[in-house]
Amino acid sequence: MRISIIVPVYNMAGDNKLRFCMDSLTSQHLEDYEIIAVDDCSTDNSLEILREYEDKYPGLVKVIHSEINKHQGGAKNLGIREASGDWIGFIDADDWIDPDMYRLMLEKADTTGADMVGCDLTLVSEHTYQVSDNVEKNGNPSMSGVLDHDKKKQLILDGGRLVVKIYKRANVIDNKLFFPENIFYEDNAMSNSFLLTASHYEYIEKPWYYYYQHQGSTVHSFSEKMCQDRMEAGRIMLGEARRLGFFNEFRQEIEFIFTQLFYVNTLFTYMPCVKPARMSFVKELTKEMKETFPEFENNSYYVDRVGGEEKKLIRLACKSTALFYAYYRLLWGYRGLRKRLKK
Repeated sequence: MRISIIVPVYNMAGDNKLRFCMDSLTSQHLEDYEIIAVDDCSTDNSLEILREYEDKYPGLVKVIHSEINKHQGGAKNLGIREASGDWIGFIDADDWIDPDMYRLMLEKADTTGADMVGCDLTLVSEHTYQVSDNVEKNGNPSMSGVLDHDKKKQLILDGGRLVVKIYKRANVIDNKLFFPENIFYEDNAMSNSFLLTASHYEYIEKPWYYYYQHQGSTVHSFSEKMCQDRMEAGRIMLGEARRLGFFNEFRQEIEFIFTQLFYVNTLFTYMPCVKPARMSFVKELTKEMKETFPEFENNSYYVDRVGGEEKKLIRLACKSTALFYAYYRLLWGYRGLRKRLKK
């Protein structure tokens, strides 16, 4: 078996999302592959749709039904354990891919000896195979080749998403690359583990993955629980770096990625999006950040890559949670008033 494509599914029946995804997978220009669709205890008719595909494509589509909702991480783990392909790929059930994507990625692996291959994605807001103007690069050509220290640094900083890559199954199993369950942001927790345990990466500069943006997407909804999950993903990422033995070699890069994930993204999602935003949450978040990496504001990547306003606000939060909270509220209240007056 060449490749196992793992699809975690939870309530994706509406808007033709699941069928469009499955049609793109069953139409791959490839032989000897399997699609493992894992229904994560859906409450709509997603499971019935998957069973239809399993009946229509025997031997190609395998459906697993989880009696307990474990989030995408748990669904992916079920798929990994059932996979029989030499390679593993992941796709979200509301996205779809070019019909040549996996064939061409496997051909690249065959000709180069790579054990990880990736491509770009295009962000779309309708079901189409037309590449949009919004293409997200998930690497650059300089990352391709045998992964030395410098290439791995690039992968940590700009390696892109897990779903646009394929991985040798032996590497996944041997390194126990299983996802955290029952939380969001499971990919963020495991991204470095997948990237840095590879030995040869090939990047293909083609937008073959269609990332569907819609109101039901995780990126369009936030809660305090999701912010807490993002923090937990950061903790797991650090634990993985230590478990797999690459924390010391890439401390600066990992510190920065942790700072972005655990602190910067969480803080500036929590404050405008979670109602009510509790000052005690910000205080605990900042306290743990400072305890984990006391000098994070001096990290060279932080200095170069974090915006000036964000750094100013973070500096204030580290000095006084109360002052940060009050200043932030006044600032955004003022900006909101100006916006209303301009209408």
